[in-house]
Amino acid sequence: MSAAASQTPHQAWRAIRDARDLQFTPLPNWTPAPTPDWVKALARFLRDLFEPVGRALGLSWPVMEKILIGLLALGVALLLWRIGAGLWAMRRPAPPAPEFHLDAAAARALLDEADALAAQGRFDEATHLLLLRSLEHIAAARPSALTPASTAREIAALAFLSAPARATFGRIAALVEQGRYALHPLGAQDWATARAAYADFAARPLA
Repeated sequence: MSAAASQTPHQAWRAIRDARDLQFTPLPNWTPAPTPDWVKALARFLRDLFEPVGRALGLSWPVMEKILIGLLALGVALLLWRIGAGLWAMRRPAPPAPEFHLDAAAARALLDEADALAAQGRFDEATHLLLLRSLEHIAAARPSALTPASTAREIAALAFLSAPARATFGRIAALVEQGRYALHPLGAQDWATARAAYADFAARPLA
């Protein structure tokens, strides 16, 4: 058995330690960086502010200090959670808007009212009534979609409307413009077109 194998662990460590061909450099002395003055001032301010509260509660300042640090850590964690939740919500796709269907009874009542005007030959007024009610349907579905300055053509091009809804609303709007602004009174055939368009508009979902 060799001499190295017969050594105890302590003797082996001492042999390595005393070897002249190995150099053990001691670790440099490390001193922490001095605390900034503003941190010291903040600590004094918090101590002056909360130490009387701690005494009133029977707590020493070291205990109050630990409580304040815990509350601060909790506040930071809540803030990070709110920020993370907001970012996650922004990344999630928005839920689809619910489809809006006009109540069948309301559509029927409106058509009866407009039919009464048309029976008197007041086709322009009957068609205009359908346009106004169609605007009310859109406003009920998306209150923020319409403004007092919105034109019928702009409303007919609203992106949230389905293609059939845009087409039927646009047809009614064009007939109203023809009767009110082109000085071309609407006739029975025009009214039949507008009535059919409204019936289709009311039966379809807006989005």
